[in-house]
Amino acid sequence: MAELTYKALVAKVGAKEKALARNAESVKKAADNIKELADDTVTDAEALAAKSVDPDSRSECQELAKVIRGVSDGAIQYAAKAQDTSKAAAAAGDQARTTHAGFQEAFDRSNVTDLQKVSRDWFEQE
Repeated sequence: MAELTYKALVAKVGAKEKALARNAESVKKAADNIKELADDTVTDAEALAAKSVDPDSRSECQELAKVIRGVSDGAIQYAAKAQDTSKAAAAAGDQARTTHAGFQEAFDRSNVTDLQKVSRDWFEQE
């Protein structure tokens, strides 16, 4: 069984926080790119209409623009949720550090060498 220490926990939580933040930013960039594609498609549909292209082609282009806009809206919502998750992970990490850092400090100052052999009573001392 892998040993879980405060330091290992903090390192893993920190890595997850960073990964979630990077992922949220990547999703946001993808959503922005999709939105640009939707805008470009709308512009193309308007250009087709200005050149008197047949109604079916214009309609298909406009429908494609609507579909891309829907994908963009969904990606933007997903990006917002990913950002919320990233913030929640950061808050959880902050809380864990705030709540448990004292235990690590006390352990580091003590002469205890094996955490497995520490009595639970030791952690309750003030």
